Amino acid sequence: MMLPLIWHDDALDDLERIIDYIEAHNPAAAQRLGSVIRDTAERLPNHPYLYRGGRIAGTREALITPNYVLVYRVTDIIEVLAVIHTRQQYP
Repeated sequence: MMLPLIWHDDALDDLERIIDYIEAHNPAAAQRLGSVIRDTAERLPNHPYLYRGGRIAGTREALITPNYVLVYRVTDIIEVLAVIHTRQQYP
């Protein structure tokens, strides 16, 4: 059974902020990164435990590129909690 995928508002804000920033410098790169992040999230229902355990208990982290991490939680649903830059202080 595939679990439903839900994006938290904060995660959507993170994604939009990242894409907007990159788009100001390189629109094509912003489009590619946005696609990779969304594609990674869309694959989570098929393989929710594919990625490493997160730094916060109960979370997992999918390394999108060397610079970006998708933070999510698996319960009876998959919740995308954040999209962060690897240089960002987290948690």
